[in-house]
Amino acid sequence: MSDRAHIAELRTHDVTNQPPALVDYNLFERDTPLREALAREDVAWGQPALQAMGAACGRAETLTWADLANRHTPELLTHDRFGHRLDEVVFHPAYHELMRLGIEHKVPSIAWSGDRPGGHTVHTVLEYLLFQTEAGVCCPLTMTYAAIAALRNQPEVAAEWEPRILAASYDPSFRPASEKSGVTIGMAMTEKQGGSDVRTNTTRAVPLGKGGPGEAYELTGHKWFCSAPMCDAFLTLAYAEGGLSCFLVPRWRPDGDRNPFLIQRLKDKLGNRSNASSEIEYDGTWAQLIGEEGRGVATIMDMVQHTRLDTTLAPAAMMRQAVVQATHHSCHRSAFQRRLVQQPLMQNVLADLALESEAATILTVRLARAFDDAGNDDTAGAFARIAVAVGKYWLNKRLPNLVYEAMECLGGAGYVEDSGMPRLYREAPLNSIWEGSGNVICLDVLRAIQRTPESLEVLLAEIGAARGGNRHLDAAIERLQRLLADPAEVAPQARRLTESLALCLQGSLLVRHAPDVVSEAFCRSRLGDAGGHAYGTLPSDVDHAAIIERAWAPAAA
Repeated sequence: MSDRAHIAELRTHDVTNQPPALVDYNLFERDTPLREALAREDVAWGQPALQAMGAACGRAETLTWADLANRHTPELLTHDRFGHRLDEVVFHPAYHELMRLGIEHKVPSIAWSGDRPGGHTVHTVLEYLLFQTEAGVCCPLTMTYAAIAALRNQPEVAAEWEPRILAASYDPSFRPASEKSGVTIGMAMTEKQGGSDVRTNTTRAVPLGKGGPGEAYELTGHKWFCSAPMCDAFLTLAYAEGGLSCFLVPRWRPDGDRNPFLIQRLKDKLGNRSNASSEIEYDGTWAQLIGEEGRGVATIMDMVQHTRLDTTLAPAAMMRQAVVQATHHSCHRSAFQRRLVQQPLMQNVLADLALESEAATILTVRLARAFDDAGNDDTAGAFARIAVAVGKYWLNKRLPNLVYEAMECLGGAGYVEDSGMPRLYREAPLNSIWEGSGNVICLDVLRAIQRTPESLEVLLAEIGAARGGNRHLDAAIERLQRLLADPAEVAPQARRLTESLALCLQGSLLVRHAPDVVSEAFCRSRLGDAGGHAYGTLPSDVDHAAIIERAWAPAAA
């Protein structure tokens, strides 16, 4: 070959040893642990909706929307060119397409529509699928879903707003809710001086008439964090004469004028870029009291309890997507004459990540079922109260490092924005911070134990249902009971206690419901002494390939 020919050959080459784009696949159909968990629930009626959402979330077009919505972030318009106050946020059209997808697939509404069993479970899985494609829009969808629980404390207000939520129609126009085909609901709780300590709030509420539940008040104050400020109404906290109270603040007043809802700025966040988070000011802002004066925390906690379910499904969803991306890449990329997925050390890493993901998924579905059962079963309600806090804490603590390890499976390609992994990594810390950061959640677990001891009893009963099924789990349960038996250690060890509760619950669910290859590997590595501190340290005699194939079958990739 001449030098010229050789140079020409170097300049023109085929792209080889690269994975195909992971598009146009059904996220629901490819998730074996998820489908098996759902098979144990009475939600056959929801299968068509889940199939449709799984297909929609894997479409190339939807994935492009997610990329565009995060590249072209929201913009705040405080005034028009004439100086009139607007307080509006402008989004890229891709954001609206994603919101429409979520609402028309009934992410916020399906749990409350009709009397079919398992509505919260179907909601949870719908959002679990959407979260894998785009997390930012899930914030307003979650708040809209959860708002109904708080609004029902004021039946006449719920009667006005629920039909608008249940309409399952996305209407992004900025006009009074009575003129729209559907609405979204947000939340504004925290203030700059207190954060999670909402008792330090300074926002004040003055009645415009007689006052009392359902009546009109005027609010004055500043909220440090208000997510999705283009929602149609917001649940918020303010001090009335009777104490800290819960109010519904619409963007428009009943007389058709804009309600003073002054957006001071949009937050420049680490991740969650497609979603607008803001600081707002109330200045003579019209609001309705929800529930009794002085019962604001208890009232809005009905909403928070449901948003915490979604901040638990969120890390499970992102774990799943990280495992999918890492395994898909490894099934197609070769090094040293073998596919990465065939390399023993990579198999160990992928299997370890898959174990973490499956344990998160099975826990999430179990929590969702507890929310479904809570309305008719006090035991289920007690379980949901403590278990959702346990799950939120632990899954979110495990997520960031899992995403990093998955990113490393892709090598340098995973560090490039086009891979989607950096967006997933930036999103990973979010749900640990929102709706109660780690310490707040662990203290909430302690409060649940102290104020409602039956919640701990039902959680331990759930864990104990697998006793005798795995020696590592049995030993972990004994250690957990010793920790609980020492009151002096419980408070300073609240994080260790919450972690132990979470791991024992996951282990119990896997021992009872997952294949032995999964449950044994999880219990040995998480509850025994056979695992290391990093992912990829499973024992050599674990069937890594079987665990990987269960998570993402190479032949189907």
